[in-house]
This record gives sequence, C-alpha cells and structure tokens, in this order.
Amino acid sequence: MLLGQMGEIEVIEARQHNLKGVSCRLPKNQLTVITGPSGSGKSSLAFDTLYAEGQRRYVEALSPHARQFLERLPRPDVERIDGLTPAIAIKQQATATNPRSTLGTTSEVSDYLRLLFARVGTPHCPVSGKVLRAYTPAQIVQSVLDRGLGTKVMVLAPVLRQFQGDLDPALSELRADGFVRARLDGTVFELSEPRLTHADSAVHLEVVVDRLVVRDGIRSRLSDSIELALSRGSGTVLLDYMQGDAPTVMSDHLVSWEHGVALPRLEPRLFSFNSPQGACPECSGLGTRSQIAKDRVVGDEGLSLREGALAIFGRPGSVARAIEVSNIVKALGADPDVPWRDLPPTTRETILHQDHRGAKARAVAGDSKARRVAYLGVVPRLEERLAQLTANANVAGKTSSTDDADYDDLFDGSPNDAELSQFLVSETCPSCRGTRLRREALSVRIGGQTIALLCSMPLSELLEFFRTLPALLASAPTDLAVALPLLRELEARLGFLLNVGLHYVTLARATSSLSAGELQRVRLATQIGAALVGVLYVLDEPSAGLHPRDNAQLLTAIRALVYKGNSVVMVEHDRDAILGADYLIDMGPGAGDLGGQILAQGRPEEVLRSPSSCTAPYLTYRKRLAGSWQRKEPGARSISLRGAKSRNLKNVSCEIPLGLLTVVTGVSGSGKSSLIMDTLLAYSRRALYHARGSVGECDGIDGIDLFDKVISIDQSPIGRSPRSTP
Repeated sequence: MLLGQMGEIEVIEARQHNLKGVSCRLPKNQLTVITGPSGSGKSSLAFDTLYAEGQRRYVEALSPHARQFLERLPRPDVERIDGLTPAIAIKQQATATNPRSTLGTTSEVSDYLRLLFARVGTPHCPVSGKVLRAYTPAQIVQSVLDRGLGTKVMVLAPVLRQFQGDLDPALSELRADGFVRARLDGTVFELSEPRLTHADSAVHLEVVVDRLVVRDGIRSRLSDSIELALSRGSGTVLLDYMQGDAPTVMSDHLVSWEHGVALPRLEPRLFSFNSPQGACPECSGLGTRSQIAKDRVVGDEGLSLREGALAIFGRPGSVARAIEVSNIVKALGADPDVPWRDLPPTTRETILHQDHRGAKARAVAGDSKARRVAYLGVVPRLEERLAQLTANANVAGKTSSTDDADYDDLFDGSPNDAELSQFLVSETCPSCRGTRLRREALSVRIGGQTIALLCSMPLSELLEFFRTLPALLASAPTDLAVALPLLRELEARLGFLLNVGLHYVTLARATSSLSAGELQRVRLATQIGAALVGVLYVLDEPSAGLHPRDNAQLLTAIRALVYKGNSVVMVEHDRDAILGADYLIDMGPGAGDLGGQILAQGRPEEVLRSPSSCTAPYLTYRKRLAGSWQRKEPGARSISLRGAKSRNLKNVSCEIPLGLLTVVTGVSGSGKSSLIMDTLLAYSRRALYHARGSVGECDGIDGIDLFDKVISIDQSPIGRSPRSTP
C-alpha cells in the first residue's frame, strides 16, 4: 500500500519528554513499528503523545456529566495531531494483583464457557452422580397419560422428609387446607382419624392430592392435581402407580430425591467463582485458604524470650515485648532468659497454643495463695485475628506479601494485616480442591467434563475438545443448535490465544502468575476477539518474553487487527517484527538528550538503505555486537538443585557453576521462571534472610551456604510514588 491511500495520522512538532520537535506521518490501517536505542523517545512518541492525545480527545468528547467522574487528562506537548482515531494501549505492565483474576476472566473466554454450561450442561447428583432432570407440569401430565388408559395413579405431595418429632402441626394444617388423606411411611390414612402424632424415629409424610384412573377427558383434572401437588410439595410430586413399585419422583427443580440434594436453576452465575451463587462457600471462590503456619511463629530457637525468640512480640527493647514476656512469666512461670529450645516442652506448647479455658491456677510471686492467671497462646491469638479478618473481608478479597516485612507495630493480640501475613500460608481449599466453585456447579457436565476440568486443560487440548463436542451433542438437536454459536465464539477466541503462543496455559491460571509478556499477549488476543474497527492500537514490545519460534504467530495475530480495519503502532526491538512492518520509524541516535529525533522513516527496505539509520546496520549485519569478552571455564564449586517440581517442572535437577554468567532459556512456558524465581530465588531468600515466602517444591538445594546475599532484579514496577526519582 502507498502511504496516503488509506489516510494517515500526522504528528507535527511533538516535544513530549526528550522529543525534539518530531514531525511524522503514520499510515492508517497498516502496521507501523517504531524502533531505535533504549531511551531514544519511542515510547514518548507512541504512548505519551499518540495514545495520550487519543485518550484525551475521547474523554473530551463525552458529556459534561460523564466527564465529572473521570480524571482530566493533560494535553501532550505537541503542536498538532491530525487524523487521530480512538486509541487503545496494550502495555507491558502487570494488571491489578487481584487473586480472582484468571486467564479465563481476563480473556473473556470464561463468559462464553459459563453460558455454554448454563444452556446445554447436564446436571448430575453431587452424591450419586446420577443425571438430574427438571420437568414442566405439562411433561409430568404427559408422562402419566403415556402409560395408557386404565392406569391407576395416586398423586402425592411430600410434606415432611426424614422428620422426627411432633406431627400434629403438619397434620392440622393439612386438615385446614381441605385434604382428606395422607401417607406416613407408605401407609395411607384418613386425616380425620385419631392417630399417634409424635414420631420417635425419622418418618416420611406425604399428602394425597388425588387418586384417579387414566381415561378420556382426564387431562384437565390431572393437570390441576399435578399443579396443586407441585405447589404443596415445593416443586416435587410423587406418582404412585399402585403396582408395588417405588413411587416415581418428578420435580420442576433439579432434585436428587434419594440424597435430599437440590440444584439451583442453571444460570451463568452458578459457574462463576466471582458470584456468591457459584463461589465455593469455604474459600469464597479463591481456591485457597489462609492458615497459621505454626513453624513460622518461632524465629530463632537459639534466642530467649527476652531476646526475641518470638519476633511477633515486637522489636528488641520495645514496651510490647516487655509486656508480653512479663505476662508469660506471671502466667506460666517461664524463665525469660533461657533459649527457646531449652525451655520445657510443656512450657513451649503452652506459650504457643494455650487457650483461655486452659489457664491453670498457679502460685504467683507475692501472693499468699494460688490464683487463676489467664494466658492466651500466640497461635490462638493469630487464629482469632485471622477469623475476624476473614469475616470482615469482602468477596473480592486481597492478598498481602509475606516477604521482607518488619515488626514496627506493637503486638497486642490483634495484629494488623501486615503482621498477620508473616505467619500465614496458603493451602488448597479442601472443599473445592482449588476449583473455586461450589459442588452444585461442579456436578454439571458437558461431554462428560465439568467446567473445572475444562478450565484446567491446556488451551490446545481445550480447543480440540470443543471441536469434537458437536459430535457428542448430535443426539440432542436442541442442545446442539444452542451450543453451535457459542462453540464458534469459543473456538475463535481460543484460536487467538493460541496464535500469540499461549497454547500451554490454562483458563484457570491466575493472572498474577503470568509474565508481563504473556499478559500483553492475552490482552492482544482479547482485543482481536473484540472485533473493533477504526481503532489505533499502540503496543509495547509484544515479543518480550516470547521465544523466536513463536514470532511468526504473534505477527499473524497483530496482522489480524490490521485486516479488521485498525491501525497498529508498535514499539519493538525484535528483528522479525521490524522487518515485518508496513512502515518503519527509526529514532535515535542515542538515549535521553542524545535521542528524540527521527533518523529514518518509510518502508522497511527504504530504511535499510538509509545512511542515517542507526538500526539498519545491525539489521543488515554490517555491524555486530562486540564479542571481546573472555569466557571462563566452570570451576569445581556449584549450586546443586535437586528434584524441582514447582508448577510444570518435572523433577528437574541441575548444576549451576559459580563465578560465571549462566543463562536459562527455552520456549515460553517451559519452566524457566519456575526453576529460577519460584524455586532457587525463594529457597535462597529463606536460607539467607529467613524469609517466610512460599518456596517451589524441590528435594533440596546445595551450595547456598557459599553466599551471603541474593539480589533479584526482575520486571516488577518501581517508582510508584510521585516523589520517586531515578
């Protein structure tokens, strides 16, 4: 395409940050890549100028009433921008650390999946696994008529089930409502008869609504009787055909009569762990529960109580610690200057786990007789506070870091969140087993699979399942007709996620566990699925963290945005992305004050021929990075990591030589971060700093004692305070 055929965005005299009066023209409905050295002004042009002005114009276009609820955006330092369309930025930054956010909720795939289960899911009894079905009154009537003329049937409504106690109130109410007969444990009796009205053992009581014989013209009477029975029996009717068989139970609800289980109506919110109707009641839809880690309460066993064996009592020399130690001495007679490990086991147990009711009378110095001195142990205090915080937390919940916190606040038996977090560990919820959903939602299946099982499949396997599902639903034409539009949308959105190299993740994967590059590709796939037209997308190095073998898939996905009628501006350093652009802008020549200029622009082949471009020589291999360093040979000392099993690691063992630069590489999702960050780094922090954060499962790590410090330099944002400077 020639520049100008499809229109263009013209930037005139942009001076944002280090930009030196930059003017340029960007083609619409094409892929534009801005490249150049780090700090040369790429993001200042793409995000702080183009995107910022697009957002500002969008807000200004809203009504005054709507604008009052939005922050007023400053105008970027630019003379003029013509032809600008509404802008969406997909940046490399972590989303909110909400523990409820998953890949499924972020990509919106879960919305369609919940709707699919609500419309064509097959409910089962959570206890027996038998299929449950709800019937309309017309279907119940037809089931009786289908048995043929001459069929005798007694229509009953359940009143009491597994009841033990006084029956008289229920019987009196039935008489007052005009019923003549009832049945108690299978025996029919007249309600007018005097009868024992107290059940010493569990009984079943049903009221006889009607007794009839199927014949011509009976439909109207049968319909009235069925509707009355459903109304009286809370949606359930018993049909006894008086042939010696157990009565047929039919309900307009999803009821398991044998086990007394009733499922709610199938709605999308039942399958959402962000909804009270679907969330596991034990963990409120988080999939994990916080528990007090008793092994974290005691710090250094070589210290005494006065020296700080229990760091939760406050800083050394603080009033809080002195009060706590004094209480222990008065209540338990413990020696505050003896190392913790040398205290009697019963004393240590009492300090940690003593309850109010367990306080014993003992002689206190200065008293003439023993008196009762109450002492509440450390663990019960923490558990009380945890229960209080859990009760007060809203459904969304929050998490707090368990690393590197101090003990500045006094411990008075009611620790604040930061203090309490030091002694908490997260364990999988035993009720939902980490699926986050209540058992009623997990008892609904499609193709033999629950929604939790589907969310735990890698996306590549999940896509194959949806492609085979129409064949499984072929026997139910109505369900198939409902499912097909949803399956098309699910396959399309999963295809977008696979196209950006995310075939290995699952819908249940927590968003907080995704890397910045993975998150950006999820947002990219979500935008492709939104099918917007006429939008300016500004991307921040979407190839970051992506293995080179997946670059082609990523560029194909970005091209999909262009083909839908959008303009894409991408800040990139990757060679494949630069050469795959429709239009290329090369900025430089240096960083900061040495940058902020456009050195070359045009089609990639034109920029490669430009003598002023600082990127072209490296793209054409006329220049290469200097390789003058001398590689060292591995020595005898190393870190030995044995049996790492965190996340997807399959019992990995490796040797990392000391004194060298070691690089861990591999395709996206292969376990690099799980091995180094979740296992080696976390283990080192615990060994060197006594950090209380979670450590990836492994058999052990040898060689950490050769170090006295570990430093992590990761992609976490810094400088969030407006007072923060470089």
